[in-house]
Amino acid sequence: MAAYVFGGAAPADPLTAFEPANNAKEMKTSRDRIITTHTGSLPRTLELSKLLVMREQGKPVDTAAFDSEVARCLDGVIAAQLDAGLDSINNGEAPRVGFSTYVTERMTGFGGEGRRKPTLDIQRFPGYAEHMARQIGVSEDLAKVWNTPLAQRAVQYDPTLAGVKAELASFDAALANRPQPLETFMTAASPGVVTTTMLRAENNPDYPTDRDYVLAVAREMKQEYEAIVAAGHVLQLDAPDLAMERVIMFGDDDLGTFLERVELHIEAINLALENIPADKVRLHVCWGNWQGPHQDDVPVAELLPILYRAKVRALSIPLGNPRHEHETVSFKTHPLPDHMLLMPGVIDVTTNYLEHPEVVANRICASVEAIGDRERVVAGTDCGFGTFASYEFVAQDVAWAKLKALSEGAAIATRRLWG
Repeated sequence: MAAYVFGGAAPADPLTAFEPANNAKEMKTSRDRIITTHTGSLPRTLELSKLLVMREQGKPVDTAAFDSEVARCLDGVIAAQLDAGLDSINNGEAPRVGFSTYVTERMTGFGGEGRRKPTLDIQRFPGYAEHMARQIGVSEDLAKVWNTPLAQRAVQYDPTLAGVKAELASFDAALANRPQPLETFMTAASPGVVTTTMLRAENNPDYPTDRDYVLAVAREMKQEYEAIVAAGHVLQLDAPDLAMERVIMFGDDDLGTFLERVELHIEAINLALENIPADKVRLHVCWGNWQGPHQDDVPVAELLPILYRAKVRALSIPLGNPRHEHETVSFKTHPLPDHMLLMPGVIDVTTNYLEHPEVVANRICASVEAIGDRERVVAGTDCGFGTFASYEFVAQDVAWAKLKALSEGAAIATRRLWG
């Protein structure tokens, strides 16, 4: 088992046995003002990105140097979030090589190398494909995104929970001896994004169908989800598959076939969350955060009726980019369930344009108007700024400025909405 741990010695166990009556406080709402958060991944130090990629490739990495760089990066991302005025913060996913691929370091059953289908953007715009290839380049310093391992046999989560325990312990250590945020959260890959990123090998003897694979991953990942909530954090499930795979795995299929798969992934989410109260969980759905045309993205109106079945308290949806900002009105035709919060993305994470706080406030107020309740809107970002180590489209100093603009825009929206 390639357990994901920071150091050689086992860390102090920050967890007690999971119980339904867990330690996480009820998710915060915009009761008196518009509160702010983000989607999860934040810029890593260049050295940490390099070390993470080396670890993923199986190259030797000095444990002490890695631990030290993780701690240094964590200190920076937490300070930056607090300096930006964010209310609900996390560890920036600093210790993970990728928001979805990190699970291969915590689960057995993966191996070899698969090839994910290219996006429809790449297929329809060859000039764009060449442009992106020049921009990103080809280097051994890049994390695995399209050439990920396959599920070759039954997957099993590390029963010691070493990886998630180490990550929780490092987060706690970085939070100590500083001003405390209103709320903390930690992300985890959804069963759907795990199974559409690390594809099922066709000759997998344990999973004859994708459905078998998806539900098996749900049963294994539930251990990580329960550990995060038991440690006192809000759980955010990262599920871009619920929209993004329309232009990747299901790019050649009809909409109905894709929506059937979305239903399966929601079923898997609810299975994995069976022991966790809904008010401890937020769900992030997106169309992928690459800077491309996105002309074939599935409309959010097609997704909302299915997404509303998820056993979660909050729904995080990108509404701050030029392809999807107009879809805020979809929450009028498909009203948000009374028990749910909306975390609209009001900051684009793929360009270095710095949003004006007034623009941010406009977007926040549009979401409030669409759902008709200012208290159930929590302002966020479209997606993460560093979903994979070495893949970042926004300069680090601009990313922090964008988070500051998010807080400033929320303050303006508060004055408009509360007077």
